[in-house]
Amino acid sequence: MQVHPSQTLSPTPNHPHVANGSPNSAPSQPSHNGSSIPPPSANSDGTPIGPIHAISLAFLLPDKSSAVVWRGPKKTAMVRQFLTSVLWPSLDYLLIDTPPGTSDEHISLAETLLQQLPPNTPSNPGYNQLAGAVVVTTPQAVAISDVRKEINFCEKVGVRVLGVIENMSGYVCECCGVGTNLFGKGGGEVMASEFGVKFLGRVPVDTQWGALVEEGRRPRYGTVGVRDEEREMDGEANGETAEHNEVSALDKKALLVDKYRDCSLCGVFEEITRELVGIVEGRSSGNGVV
Repeated sequence: MQVHPSQTLSPTPNHPHVANGSPNSAPSQPSHNGSSIPPPSANSDGTPIGPIHAISLAFLLPDKSSAVVWRGPKKTAMVRQFLTSVLWPSLDYLLIDTPPGTSDEHISLAETLLQQLPPNTPSNPGYNQLAGAVVVTTPQAVAISDVRKEINFCEKVGVRVLGVIENMSGYVCECCGVGTNLFGKGGGEVMASEFGVKFLGRVPVDTQWGALVEEGRRPRYGTVGVRDEEREMDGEANGETAEHNEVSALDKKALLVDKYRDCSLCGVFEEITRELVGIVEGRSSGNGVV
């Protein structure tokens, strides 16, 4: 990928905080001429929202099923190019989602960030713009043993661990409300305590979340989809079916962020985000003391 020198930004004190291993970002909607369409500036209730910008190697592939067969040096070069040659607009935070492990990509990422980002800013002497890494694990012992290596890796390369998130921590049935710990519980919290880092919270499995991000469907709880289909096939509740179709048509026009607020995970992510922002901005020490 060739980038014109005029589009290359050298790091400045105005660059955003950088957090490694963060949740995924979503790009602006592309138009037919390849430029980006600015997202809405407010939700349906008038609450202001900001844009989300993203860069990914997947955006540069000719097809979604195309494989990237690269050796270490080429992957390292792409990581560095993404970090130094992308013309970002004004950002609050730069979030980098990394795969599990401690491979070449992670080493290159850590080295480039520590080299390129200035160690301090005029308003915050001694404050490193690389905020740190958020470590995500699942509760099982085999996953915890691998994630321990990632925390040790961060310590060795000088990247602060902001906290630990326990993903896939339990499942609450959307029909009966009974909770089940499919993969155990508490492993991430115990590991965080052993390493002396902040435990940020648990994220349970929610099938409605999957439907939201993959199909754009508003989360619905307390209903059984199979039952609805059976009633429709039997010709029952025609009035309810028409009403359901009308709601579905309205949902297609609704913003994804509005549908997201109906998801059970909205409050979970909001609490984790609030805690992380507090740690990065100095309102929380990262050890539970705010």
